[in-house]
Amino acid sequence: MLALNQQLTAEQRITKAVVDITAHPRYMALAGVLMVGNKTVSDDVPTACTNGRDETYGRAFVDSMTDAELRFVILHECYHKMYRHLITWKHLHDKNHNTANMACDYNINGKLVDENREDGFAAMPRDENGDQIGLYDERFRKPDGSWMDTAVIFKALDDGTQEPPKGGGGGAEPNEPQGFDEHDWEGADKLSDDEVKELEKEIDVAIRQGSMMAAKSGITGDRRFDELMQPQVDWREVLREFIQTTCTGNDYSTWKRPNRRYLGAGVYLPSGISEKVDELVIAVDTSGSIPDADLAVFLSEVQSICTTVKPDKVRLLYWGHEVVGDESYESHELDTLAQSTKPKGGGGTDVECVVEYMQQHQIKPQATIILTDGYLFGDWGTWDCPTLWCVIDNKHATPDNGKVVHIDSAEIH
Repeated sequence: MLALNQQLTAEQRITKAVVDITAHPRYMALAGVLMVGNKTVSDDVPTACTNGRDETYGRAFVDSMTDAELRFVILHECYHKMYRHLITWKHLHDKNHNTANMACDYNINGKLVDENREDGFAAMPRDENGDQIGLYDERFRKPDGSWMDTAVIFKALDDGTQEPPKGGGGGAEPNEPQGFDEHDWEGADKLSDDEVKELEKEIDVAIRQGSMMAAKSGITGDRRFDELMQPQVDWREVLREFIQTTCTGNDYSTWKRPNRRYLGAGVYLPSGISEKVDELVIAVDTSGSIPDADLAVFLSEVQSICTTVKPDKVRLLYWGHEVVGDESYESHELDTLAQSTKPKGGGGTDVECVVEYMQQHQIKPQATIILTDGYLFGDWGTWDCPTLWCVIDNKHATPDNGKVVHIDSAEIH
């Protein structure tokens, strides 16, 4: 490829590209994220890389690109940081280094190509033969036109559901495709816990400030930021609060803690206290989409909470298109619940079968907790007790009843 803009140094070209990006209406909101960390140029780096905070660009690589290609690469590194790839997906890297790299790049490049399809402001780099050197594959586009999450792409590549196109390049196994940048997982791993917390705070603030700045300029509805600005909720805390709040019996009363239900009417009544609750139902979707490891962590958390609440019984219902497993644990058996249970696959995902099963067997718990991916065949069912939906890896699932908490499988362990 012909060397362009040789009148400017690599450092100057990067600075110019950043200015161009922040001046573009589409990327104005990225100004804060682009300023996170340091940008350096090195003669020893073949392409570009980031540790999730700092970026390094190879001098020869910068000199070889057009302005549009350089903007694409800088945006690519910015997206790695914005989506916190090297922190969020560390467990995928530990499982398969090359596949994790590819999954992150397919996710980012798909978005960037779509964003620049009409005006060509940023373009995927090409080699001296004019061949595209970045990872892009339409197989990872979802039916709604958006791109699969990195974890979903990783799973498709790792389990063989999708084979990457043959290719090659430095850092990858022979015949494995490679992106145009490197991912400094080792550098990210060297960041201390305090540095990681500070980095996440800095990126979060940058995203929010950028979104507000864009809104003031009349730019709204940016899907990149809508998802990233969703408040992060600790599912464990929601689970604990739900069980402790809803699973409270009335064995005796106390005036020390007034009943909040009647305070608004000016009536001061005692609240009920119980050393135990009657029955708690845990309905687990085993249609095949929830990994056993995630289920084990979830049940361990339930087990831990139950040692405080002390229910008379915990009933585990495994379901798919029908209830295929029914396990009951008395209070003295709860210590081994997570280890003793034997999950059964169900096929299909129809949660109404749980409601019908409970009615048929006259199961009337004080509360029901449903663990599911939220991709249901029917509706959400009608429940006769307080219900908590624990939805894993499906932020768009919105049950029309009960309370919901979304769980990211990347953060469950």
